[in-house]
Amino acid sequence: MLGSIPDLLRLVAVPVFGWAAYRDVKTRRVPNRTWTPLAVLAVVLLLWDAYTVWAGPTAVGQRLFFIRVAISLGFVVPLSYGFWLIGGFGGADAKAFMLVAVLFPVYPVYYLPMPSVALPLQQSAIGLFSLTILSNTVLAGIVYPLAVAAGNLARGRFSLAMFIGRPVAAANVTEEYGRLLESPDGFDRGGLDLDALRMYLRWRDCSLADIRADPDHHRRPTSLPAVPNDPGDGSLATDGGDSASGDVAEPSANDIGADGMDHPDHIDDPWGAERFLNDIDHSAYGTSPDQLRDGLDVLVEEDEVWISPGIPFLVPMFAGLVVSLTYGDVLFSLLQAVGLA
Repeated sequence: MLGSIPDLLRLVAVPVFGWAAYRDVKTRRVPNRTWTPLAVLAVVLLLWDAYTVWAGPTAVGQRLFFIRVAISLGFVVPLSYGFWLIGGFGGADAKAFMLVAVLFPVYPVYYLPMPSVALPLQQSAIGLFSLTILSNTVLAGIVYPLAVAAGNLARGRFSLAMFIGRPVAAANVTEEYGRLLESPDGFDRGGLDLDALRMYLRWRDCSLADIRADPDHHRRPTSLPAVPNDPGDGSLATDGGDSASGDVAEPSANDIGADGMDHPDHIDDPWGAERFLNDIDHSAYGTSPDQLRDGLDVLVEEDEVWISPGIPFLVPMFAGLVVSLTYGDVLFSLLQAVGLA
């Protein structure tokens, strides 16, 4: 037999995580219904294993199993939730790690059709498979900035942002996920979130092309619509897109004001950034009015900007899961190699 029935059923998670990783790359959105069947399966398999161990012959094996399960559920689940609370994980990332803690608390065993060989090949000393997946995910995530830098070097792109981003045409940033790495003062890792930009454009019912064509007009709060649109969630499917008329809005005499001054320093709430965030209850992925204003200023002035697409975290998680199920604990092997384990 290749493995126990519960361990074989756990392999159902591999294609599901693969699909979720693909969705994370393409849309940065994973439907909640993705995790529900796996969560039910995880609980059933955990209870199945618990009954099997409880009915087993050795008390030592019982204690080890329940201690490992308790650590997996009591450490990985709160850790994932904590990272989600502080913004380190997205909702899908947190749910996926919580699911891993329940579905893979201890090492599965898969026997190969050769003597004395079983997967995973390398187990850690503490025997917590969820922590193995977590550590392998972190190691896979470390490879990402190195790959980004190598790609930029190969294309002759040199910048402070070359390890975490890539240049794109400013006019096309609404077709990307991530955040700007620029402000009017230069390189800035805390630039405008592109989901927030799409929310803003949809809210004010215009496109980025409209704003770039006439930034002075759109910078004035008087250019904002009387009844804004629902901003959506900023995904590409709800991009602000073209304005309803398909034309660039023209400034009116009332927009300019009696003194005729239209420099940003003479405008209260440039771009209507504060009004936008107040209207949506400040929920645009933590974006501040200054971040929105700075991002829009960059996008109307520059032809090319650097963006960070961020790490679609389910991609290294999927890689970490596959490596964990086959090789095992990479970090433990590295620590053994240098005599630290």
